[in-house]
Amino acid sequence: MVVTRDEGVGGRPPDPAGTAVLQPTKLVFDDFYHAHFRGLVVQLTAYTGDRGQAQDLVQEAFCRAYARWDRLAGYEDPLAWVRRVAWNLGHNRWRRLRTAQAWLLRQRETHVAGPSPDRVAVDAALAKLPPKQRRAVVLHYLADLTVAEIADQERVAEGTVKSWLHRGRAALATYLRDTNEEVRDV
Repeated sequence: MVVTRDEGVGGRPPDPAGTAVLQPTKLVFDDFYHAHFRGLVVQLTAYTGDRGQAQDLVQEAFCRAYARWDRLAGYEDPLAWVRRVAWNLGHNRWRRLRTAQAWLLRQRETHVAGPSPDRVAVDAALAKLPPKQRRAVVLHYLADLTVAEIADQERVAEGTVKSWLHRGRAALATYLRDTNEEVRDV
């Protein structure tokens, strides 16, 4: 069974003879702007949380629509285009602000606590050691290398490394004992 629809039923009533409009009504930008500006501002205010920013975004979207109005007026829903542009502008602005904040946070000067008095004393004592003894002490106690690894790295016998470590420890004990006495005197 084939059902046909009568074009006159449910459609637009026929125009009186001779008054039929052949051209579709042209959408005027001013009317379109005034009809939809406020509603879009409300939507973007809810999205951005800032009414002034929402007004700026909607205004920019309408400016872009005005530049393309000849083409947009023919769209089935030009409001959807303006809404999408406004939302995209809001999202882009948010993304730029987030990137700028991240950059600013990386530029902050971080304050690191200065070295403790013990660290200063150890550094000063290490600086007084001969270079070979200092290197042996640092590699053994700070880098956790074995005597064999230090000997291999320095290309000396293990007994030489043991000698450097013994002399270095003895000198450090003397330097650090002197430092502790100086601190107590203060």
